[in-house]
Amino acid sequence: MGKKRVKVDLTRRDFLTVAATAAGSAVAAQALTTGPLSPFGDLKRRQLSLEGEVAHAPQGGYHWGMVIDLDKCIGCEYCQRACSAVNDVAPDKHWNIVVEERTTGGSKFFFSRPCLHCQHAPCVEVCPVQATFVREDGLVVMDYDRCIGCRYCEVACPFDARKFNWEERGDENTYVPTWGSPEVPRRSRGVVEKCTFCIQRIDSGQARGLIPGEDREATPACVNICPVGARLFGNLKDPSSRVTKLSRSPRGYHVLEEIGTRPAVTYLKKVTRDHGKG
Repeated sequence: MGKKRVKVDLTRRDFLTVAATAAGSAVAAQALTTGPLSPFGDLKRRQLSLEGEVAHAPQGGYHWGMVIDLDKCIGCEYCQRACSAVNDVAPDKHWNIVVEERTTGGSKFFFSRPCLHCQHAPCVEVCPVQATFVREDGLVVMDYDRCIGCRYCEVACPFDARKFNWEERGDENTYVPTWGSPEVPRRSRGVVEKCTFCIQRIDSGQARGLIPGEDREATPACVNICPVGARLFGNLKDPSSRVTKLSRSPRGYHVLEEIGTRPAVTYLKKVTRDHGKG
């Protein structure tokens, strides 16, 4: 079934409405987590409040984040394919998506979305068994052994970044070996899965003294594969890192910033060019 599109307005301050892949999820999340019958109403209201302390502020010296430059992205979907290969993702449950959009002025651009690894993560707040949590380095991760398949996290995510496994997989991954080889086990039936920023690479790389975002073996596959450098990864707590500097760019913004999820992914707006002059 096709998904409805929404218009993207890049002229409003630090705001972009996510492609309609997230629209239905956001509406359902509101009903589930703030409705009168919801056991998570108070949690959700606190989570969405812009007042008070951040619920899951990264501790220590690392806060992994990503910058996606919408002016550079060409819509090749290499990020999606590499992600699906190395994380052995089901063909109908992409962790990374790429959709074509247009600015209010009619300029075409491509919007890509991994998990945004929010500091104020709705998915974490509603999980009744703590199967999803925020690590000290800011990564939102899953404990698949604890997951009971209630799907509260999937519904609560306003970015449609989580996918539920309805069936045990026996399919052949068509992205392998062209786009990479699986680095993690397949998830079992009955659990929710999501983008991890290739946590297996980050952890193993750091254990070997590598620097995520600089050394390819320690960097997410979607970042490595991008042919135009539209994705950058690094430590947001390092003021000298490229990802930190770009996240402070005048073109930078966070998706649905007004709901207070505080994503670790910063988007750089599409540049509007006047072709009628010169």
